[in-house]
Amino acid sequence: MNYYDLSALAEEIASCMRCGNCQATCPYYQETGSESSVARGRIALAKYVLQGTIKYTPVLAERFECLTCYACNAACPCGVPIDRIFLAARAAMVREGGAPALKKLMAAALKNQNLLDLGFKTAARTKGLFFKPHASGGLTPRFPLGLDLRRVIPPLSPQTFRDGMKEAVTVPGAKGKAAFFTGCLANYVYPSTGRAVVEVLNKSGVSVLIPGEQHCCGAPLAINGIMDTAEQMARSHVDLFSGLKVDAVVVACGTCGESFKKKYVNLLNGTPGYAKKARELAAKTYDIAEFVRNVAPYDRQLLKEVNMKVTYHEPCHLGRGLGVTGEPLEIIGAVPGLDFVPLQEPDRCCGNAGTFNFTHYDVSYNILKHKLADIAGTGAEAVVTGCSACRMQLEEGIAREGLGKKVLHTTELLAMSLK
Repeated sequence: MNYYDLSALAEEIASCMRCGNCQATCPYYQETGSESSVARGRIALAKYVLQGTIKYTPVLAERFECLTCYACNAACPCGVPIDRIFLAARAAMVREGGAPALKKLMAAALKNQNLLDLGFKTAARTKGLFFKPHASGGLTPRFPLGLDLRRVIPPLSPQTFRDGMKEAVTVPGAKGKAAFFTGCLANYVYPSTGRAVVEVLNKSGVSVLIPGEQHCCGAPLAINGIMDTAEQMARSHVDLFSGLKVDAVVVACGTCGESFKKKYVNLLNGTPGYAKKARELAAKTYDIAEFVRNVAPYDRQLLKEVNMKVTYHEPCHLGRGLGVTGEPLEIIGAVPGLDFVPLQEPDRCCGNAGTFNFTHYDVSYNILKHKLADIAGTGAEAVVTGCSACRMQLEEGIAREGLGKKVLHTTELLAMSLK
């Protein structure tokens, strides 16, 4: 059975009792007030699609786009697998009408690592042609180029993380060996995060292997219903990482972690030769915060003071998606000298949501404004988070609003203290 087949979800769709709990938690609905943008409205549309009452149109396909933040899943008293229904509906829309041009282009780039690598490196070298400096240190577009002219993006690294790091980083007397799946953003945009992961793992007595053949995790494709290509990418990574002689696979992004721990299992659950391997790979995949707290703990005696006032934003896919909620806070709490001020709503979505912030920029930014107000209220100098996509969104809002705050990955903060 195809896990993301809408016809297999008739019972789950019927179990929605239309109570409206999702209205209170859905960031998209809170900005638009439209019934078609909240979970129960979309589930009703999925029911009509399944019954054949309504047929594919580009407008209908757009109705199934959302933040995929899982807030509705957490609020649903009936346990309806809302995210699975939405992904199945998006897959049905792609099968019926194909993916939009922008998403086809994204899929073509993400599934071809050489093309993606060339694109990012060319963009890093020629950024002055297409972008102009922003006062924050980021860049704003000179021309639309598929980006809103108000956008502020971080500069691409002139050298990718994987190009600047040896494939194997060993430590004498290692107590274990982990493969590091870098993800796209730590490789191309935030190599400091990748270096921090390696440094923290080494300080925890773990040797690190960084496979050069790795590519995008495929989550942007699966989330947008491009399931055939997402499945190909899942098989590729299951083959690659299952063949490594390592004790664990470590990720530094909740979305990438969800791919390895959930989406690959779901995409390959009926695929001969892959279903079992996908489950085994999922069982030994950890977010970096989870790994260094629960599996290979760092020596807390090595921690040095970091005198800074910080707050913490919990990424949706890390917290609600993977259940990694306490470990990042434990890391922050262990660092001497920190003044930690919690957000009022630490798990409220920041609005990034991958491709959503490209296709729905105004809604995405309006959702972000709630998070920015919460951050400003803490008086923190820096925001700590465990997701590079959230980091990019937060940095953009901080730059546009002139808040003058830094954003750090949780592992970067820990590496600062372990130096």
